[in-house]
Amino acid sequence: MYVFNFTILCMQKTSPANGTSAVDNTVAQHIHEHSRFTYTKDDKYWLFAAVAIGSIIGTFPFSILYTKFGARYVFFVAGLVSALATILIPTFADFGVRYFLAMRILQGLAYSADFAAIGVLCARWASLKQSAVFVSILTCFSPFSSVVANPISGAFCNSKWGWPAAYYFHGIIGIVLFILWVIFYTDQPATHKAVSTIELEKIHRNKTQAHINMDSFVPYWQILKNPVIWTVWLNAMADVVSGIFLLTYTPTMLYKALKYDVSATGWLGAIPAAAHIPFKICCGYFSDKIKSFPEHSKMIFFNSLALFVPGVLFIAVCFVPDSLPIIVVLLFSGIHAFLGANCGGFYKCAVLVSRQYSAFVVANIQFIKCLTLFIAPGLVSIFVPDETSKEQWQRIFMLLAAILILSNIVFFFFATAEPAEFTKITRETRRQKSAAKIAPAELASAEAGWQQVSKA
Repeated sequence: MYVFNFTILCMQKTSPANGTSAVDNTVAQHIHEHSRFTYTKDDKYWLFAAVAIGSIIGTFPFSILYTKFGARYVFFVAGLVSALATILIPTFADFGVRYFLAMRILQGLAYSADFAAIGVLCARWASLKQSAVFVSILTCFSPFSSVVANPISGAFCNSKWGWPAAYYFHGIIGIVLFILWVIFYTDQPATHKAVSTIELEKIHRNKTQAHINMDSFVPYWQILKNPVIWTVWLNAMADVVSGIFLLTYTPTMLYKALKYDVSATGWLGAIPAAAHIPFKICCGYFSDKIKSFPEHSKMIFFNSLALFVPGVLFIAVCFVPDSLPIIVVLLFSGIHAFLGANCGGFYKCAVLVSRQYSAFVVANIQFIKCLTLFIAPGLVSIFVPDETSKEQWQRIFMLLAAILILSNIVFFFFATAEPAEFTKITRETRRQKSAAKIAPAELASAEAGWQQVSKA
């Protein structure tokens, strides 16, 4: 999916530039040879937003499929769909924008499987003491994809094979990875041959039987009425819209507003996302390992790192002089890095509060991510009519800063580490409650019958 964010720079028609050397001229000629499309502003908006359409369609069906069938085969099929759609994009792009949009929607449909899978893996495989580490590692997939896709796509764009090779390469790698997934992953730790009895006990420690068994029952209405869950989703929206905006438009800003060439854009565009990964894993580790502070205080601290600090850095970007574009790259790197602290903030709050129902709660973060895939192109369409204008990009930076800071304030008042009341609701307790309501009614009916017999 992220390959498109970069290759869109190489797919559109350009004029071959006069390089300063034979090497520069050769590279420019390669790019020009494969730049055969003319996309309007509306075309580009819908090509970016198409992934959101597919994700919205797929989010809730995938959540239901995971609940009923587990993640092993459902995620495998979604991965194959994503890989095949990626391989077919160069061909369908030649057919026209409508066909290209169809493949992008298909990519979005497969993409919607990601976050629900994270919820399933955390609920089934993570111990309560290691929830932040699990979340930190599993949610690194977006920045890691950008780190891999940007420089590789840049290299292919500059090569004789051109941008289509980037799609073929990533699609083939995707097929290999998902085959490995279905070979090695199982939905139940108890049935995995590599899990020892001691490790299984640690995974299940302090979990309720309902959490361990995880049947298909979910108390949707009770979850949706919980204010802590809505606080988690608000903070997720602020965090994700900022991260998706940067992952999607950093290459465009570097290339058009900051005037870096295609090759430099590929490598510099990977730096902010690369900064996110080690910081995120470290935050997840320390969030779980630090025992001298209560869980609630740690969540407030890490959530502030993830939202308040990036909000301040977005404001700082607006004051960088034109002569120092590298400072913008460094600030983007700082924003991405601090966003990684979310694993110890609202993500951990989601897992600890919703326990066995975390798959549904985290899956809805994917739905929020779908909305941000609309929001990010929409913001650019509204505020950035000229992609070469740094001042126009700064309007979005200030808006994102306000959203991040305000969301963090809300989290401060509502966050908790205690399991919600809805975690006590299971299929069995619901059945017992229904039986308790029926029994008095049956008793009253029997008493009325005896009274009628006595009168007779």
